[in-house]
Amino acid sequence: MEKYKEEFINFMVDSNVLKFGDFTLKSGRKSPFFMNAGAYVTGTQLRKLGEFYARAIHETFGLEFDILFGPAYKGIPLAVSTCAAISQLYGRDIKYCSNRKEIKDHGDKGILLGSKIKNGDRVLIIEDVTTSGKSIEETYPIIQAQADDVDVVGLMVSLNREEKGLESDMSALDEIHEKYGFGTHAIVTMSDVVEYLYNRPIDGEVILTKDIKKKIDEYYKEYGAVKA
Repeated sequence: MEKYKEEFINFMVDSNVLKFGDFTLKSGRKSPFFMNAGAYVTGTQLRKLGEFYARAIHETFGLEFDILFGPAYKGIPLAVSTCAAISQLYGRDIKYCSNRKEIKDHGDKGILLGSKIKNGDRVLIIEDVTTSGKSIEETYPIIQAQADDVDVVGLMVSLNREEKGLESDMSALDEIHEKYGFGTHAIVTMSDVVEYLYNRPIDGEVILTKDIKKKIDEYYKEYGAVKA
């Protein structure tokens, strides 16, 4: 596993973003782990988060795109911090864009925040985690409606939960790739997380114990995705 992936897993734990226990997801599934990107709240955390995304994007997609689109609301700080990190680390000036939940009818009218999207633009979508394709079903038409010739080059998320969607046995990221045709990647997968954290002390405490590992294994027996 690449060093930056190990560092990112530690970062999620230290930031109280990745938790283990008993959680009920929006889908109704009972999950032994949960990721809450809303727990990134400090300037230092957001700076580091942007750097992790920037490195993963550079490694998987390269930097041949024009706009980083972060769907409202959680995608907005992701897009902003990652654009800043790409500029700092790689000297590439990427524009950020997001949608408004409510269309603004005064001043700078419209549905978009940040950069406008125009013909010829290459757009990369950035999200925290995708457990279904619902968010992309909302985001993709918004991007495509801005101009006649827009190329969505991919989707980057921080964690691939590797569980099947509600409509098939494929993961949400694989479903999105199959439906829309663009690449989908994550900084880390849940397999990476388990491999790295299992029985490993973090600040003197093992947070992914044998009992928690057993619950995760049982969860994936029921909900684990079939790889495309």
